[in-house]
Amino acid sequence: MTAVAAAGVVLLVAGCGSEGGTDKGGSSSAGSSSVGSAATGGAGGSGGSSDAKLDGAAVTKELTDAATAAGFTKDSSDDEVPPELKDCMVSWSADVEKAADPKKSYAATITALTKGGWQEERSTEQNGSVIKSLKKGGWQLNASDHSTGPVKLVMFIGADSSPTCAALIAKDNAKHQKP
Repeated sequence: MTAVAAAGVVLLVAGCGSEGGTDKGGSSSAGSSSVGSAATGGAGGSGGSSDAKLDGAAVTKELTDAATAAGFTKDSSDDEVPPELKDCMVSWSADVEKAADPKKSYAATITALTKGGWQEERSTEQNGSVIKSLKKGGWQLNASDHSTGPVKLVMFIGADSSPTCAALIAKDNAKHQKP
């Protein structure tokens, strides 16, 4: 559950402004700090023209295919998303130690995702770490590469911004808040 909680922080932080990075022309809600701020739900927003609704399983498959083709394997210690959020949220951490060149694998994963219809909205680089924000349909995906620092981590966290998913994520976050 720790990684999923951290995922919320990553989504929140990566969604706040674009200081030190570049904003690639997303919508005016692209800089919002709330996962559920976009009014678009499911497929059909910017970046995707699929007839099928993009759900957690589809995003996970796209992400897994792109990351494994780029040389990553999934970290077996990665925390799972709670079952009630599986259609609304994805978490995928790479086993950085098994990757020949994590930076190249990260870049190749981003390239594969953008070729698959994900649109890069922001990119921030600081102290060797890179965080990219991508969007497809109603999904926001934050891809972070912290493979050059003392704590080696590459992770991909995504959330569906539909009102239904925003409510489910908020409900899950509330039950984990300390009184």
